[in-house]
Amino acid sequence: QVQLVESGGGLVQAGGSLRLSCAAAGEFYNIGTMGWYRQAPGKQREMVALINRGGSETYADAVKDRFTISRHNARNTVDLLMNALKPEDTAVYYCNANFARSMWDTSGRAWGQGTQVTVSS
Repeated sequence: QVQLVESGGGLVQAGGSLRLSCAAAGEFYNIGTMGWYRQAPGKQREMVALINRGGSETYADAVKDRFTISRHNARNTVDLLMNALKPEDTAVYYCNANFARSMWDTSGRAWGQGTQVTVSS
């Protein structure tokens, strides 16, 4: 199985920046697409940004041009740099990873425990 450990959340003023980090550990064949999701109070969890092993990035429209996702394949880590933060970015942010248990089983999916990001106006 894969365990994802997140760090870097906190409180920041509107217009500020934060960097979230996530490290994968455990037993797996390899890690596929990694990403970040978020869930605000009373709302459904939503995709924020994804990055595949080749480095191709996908962003939600709400964060495009403000957030940047990056990963280090050898270290099995993924970061999310968040700039120009807005109060509406306030949410619990979750790291996510698709992983292969073996060459023939690529169906694994793991979630981190979540880290709170609060943006004050």
